[in-house]
Amino acid sequence: MSVVGFDFGNESCIVAVARQRGIDVVLNDESQRETPAIVCFGEKQRFIGIAGAASTMMNPKNSISQIKRLVGKQFLDADLQRDLKSLPYSVSEGPDGYPLIQVRYLGEVRAFTPTQVFAMMLSNMKEIAEKNLNAAVNDCCIGIPVYFTDVQRRAVLDAATIAGLNPLRLLHETTATALAYGIYKTDLPENDQLNVAFVDIGHASMQVCIAGFKKGQLKVLAHTFDRSLGGRDFDEVLFNHFAGKFKEEYKIDVLQNARACLRLRASCEKMKKMLSANPIVPLNIECLMDEKDVKGIMKREEFEELSLPILERVKGPLEKALAEAGLSVDDIHMVEVVGSGSRVPAINKILTEFFKKEPRRTMNASECVAKGAALQCAILSPTFKVREFQVNESFPFSISLAWKGSGPDAQDSGTNNQQSSLVFPKGNTIPSIKALTFYRSGTFSIDVQYSDVSGLQTPARISTYTIGPFEAKQSEKAKVKVKVRLNLHGIASVDLATLLEEEEVEVSDSKESAKETTKVDVNAAAPPTSNENDADVNMQDAKSSADTPGVENGVPESGNKPVQMDVDDAKAPKKKVKKSTIPVVELVYGAMTPVEVQKAVEKEYEMALQDRVMEETKDRKNAVEAYVYDMRNKLNDKYQDFVVASEREGFTTKLQAVEDWLYEEGEDETKGVYVAKLEELKKQGDPIEERYKEYTERGTIVDQLIYCITSYREAAMSPDPKFDHIDINEKQKVLNECVEAENWLREKKQQQDSLPKHANPVLLSAEIRKKAEAVDRFCKPIMMKPKPAKPATPPAPPSPASSSSEQQQSQADANANSTNENAGDDSQASSASTEPMETDKPENASSA
Repeated sequence: MSVVGFDFGNESCIVAVARQRGIDVVLNDESQRETPAIVCFGEKQRFIGIAGAASTMMNPKNSISQIKRLVGKQFLDADLQRDLKSLPYSVSEGPDGYPLIQVRYLGEVRAFTPTQVFAMMLSNMKEIAEKNLNAAVNDCCIGIPVYFTDVQRRAVLDAATIAGLNPLRLLHETTATALAYGIYKTDLPENDQLNVAFVDIGHASMQVCIAGFKKGQLKVLAHTFDRSLGGRDFDEVLFNHFAGKFKEEYKIDVLQNARACLRLRASCEKMKKMLSANPIVPLNIECLMDEKDVKGIMKREEFEELSLPILERVKGPLEKALAEAGLSVDDIHMVEVVGSGSRVPAINKILTEFFKKEPRRTMNASECVAKGAALQCAILSPTFKVREFQVNESFPFSISLAWKGSGPDAQDSGTNNQQSSLVFPKGNTIPSIKALTFYRSGTFSIDVQYSDVSGLQTPARISTYTIGPFEAKQSEKAKVKVKVRLNLHGIASVDLATLLEEEEVEVSDSKESAKETTKVDVNAAAPPTSNENDADVNMQDAKSSADTPGVENGVPESGNKPVQMDVDDAKAPKKKVKKSTIPVVELVYGAMTPVEVQKAVEKEYEMALQDRVMEETKDRKNAVEAYVYDMRNKLNDKYQDFVVASEREGFTTKLQAVEDWLYEEGEDETKGVYVAKLEELKKQGDPIEERYKEYTERGTIVDQLIYCITSYREAAMSPDPKFDHIDINEKQKVLNECVEAENWLREKKQQQDSLPKHANPVLLSAEIRKKAEAVDRFCKPIMMKPKPAKPATPPAPPSPASSSSEQQQSQADANANSTNENAGDDSQASSASTEPMETDKPENASSA
């Protein structure tokens, strides 16, 4: 089972894997720890990650970057519209109101959803992990921003499905950072709580998390964010400054040229990084636009003054986080700063002034999210044994359920009869389960929605669940229990609907009826899991919405006092509750349907297959080119004596023609054409290579055959006693075989020595090996024949109990027989243990 954590950033991605020794960040094909989050569409294939970044400058309008900002957002979203102004590619509004990315791929204009492009990048990250682990990757954990809405979280899950991944959990990036920070701490207090503020300023957003640590556990106290405050905003300040300056000084408008915009933004990003360590930094770009070289200069003080509107927004999330956590600045023990945009000195200065302490940088600012996600995956995986560490995550939004009343005119009463209840308040534990009870006579629907959409920039309604059909057997309305789940991914959904019907059953046994006197908690539900709160809320439509019991912090407003039920009459009817499951139909607004996901999976498979075919075609083309260069050099070097001059000139001319074809007509051919062209060249080149190979190998293989012949001849003629048992005629056969092989080798070698090097050889290495094997196969069984075994002395049969004189006589006879044996013979003597004994000398036998 794979244990992998993915950090999908707005600018780059990082993959971390769990191994026996800990968590490692894996390297991509370019041996880099970060992979650009770019997908570039070409005329024949896609270029993803490193390859996509390399193709961006040549193909900017088909290079898709900052995918994370597009996923799960509506096209008219204010943030999205602002982002589109700085993106070089084209984005249009789809029929469902969500964006569609327009690119040119395989010679035609194609439209892809951000979820599909997100899946392409996930596929590349999966491939990087599989190459590093040498195993298939399926289960994983993916880090997501805390501000991701329900539809964005579902989009990430759909993208993972398209990429062939199974996310065990979507983990908030700040929570992943806190986990990576706390799990290695061995000095956490057991009783007192250590409060740490994590400030993550990434490429496009700022997130703040205040977490409380105790020994073996982490509790998230507050989540806040600013989804449009990141490192790229500082880049944009420099970009706008120099774009205006160049328009005034050099009369060029970079905004009209996509490639010029990319180059200027890349230079401004480098300048921002250099300003973190230097007070003044120059800017020089050659041929930026209209063949004009541009230059500029920026001081750190001027940069901070230009960035003042951005810097003023940093305190907002910090103040909000302290308020939500119910803490003061003095209650924060440490401040950890992470994220690629956190290196700006002005931000550190603001954090120091706000928290009244110097921010710490004990963690890797770019890799902490991926490592935390891999740790969470290891915790959820049975493959790894991880230190006991409990993560108490909190939900950053408040979720409520809304429904219409059950009166006869409820469906026509509009919003006047709309009722709702807060089910998962802000800060609710993840995961969590709540149960609600409804009284209905037929099919009804429930809306899952945000209680407060201020700052969310998304519609309030998340999904609608239709519960039914069902029928109540009795005249009154049926009792329906609905379970609502907030799962590990932070997605709220109606999990189950159960119809509860009471039936009266006669009980004749008094003993059985006596057992019915018990205490029943009317609000009790199934016991929750360790991280789940299960509350049962009775939703009465007869009362007004103001009187409807609600849920606050997972505890129903109604009392939890047990009710005493006494059954006095042994024959009194017993009430039995019958439970039956009711169908639930889900409708999620803005999410992909299962059919659309399946089509996207098939489309991704087709594009991946096309990429693979193109890569194989490039490999075959490179093989032809490499063969041309290699063979041409060898013909004038080590192959020179193994080919006649006319043949060498003709082959060289043909190689030159193939090289010219590669750069002209053969520049863009199919895989089969390159394979055929290579085979055509090898038909002429292989004989030359074979002659050279035979010449270089022949001497060694001849020596091996000669050694084989000599060894068996010496053994057959040896006076060594270990060969005395071999018949003389058999030895003569060995000698004859050796003579025959020697004559064959001498004859063939004379023929070969008379031929020039460029002629086809008559003495082949394969024939010499075959002859050596034949000699060995014939001679080895003869010369390795084992000595015949001496006939063994049969053991003395056991004699019945008799007089001691007969036993002594029998023993004396056995000793006498042993003494008469020769010194070199082996025999077996009968003894009490009946074990064989080697008798090398007569005196040994007699002493025994």
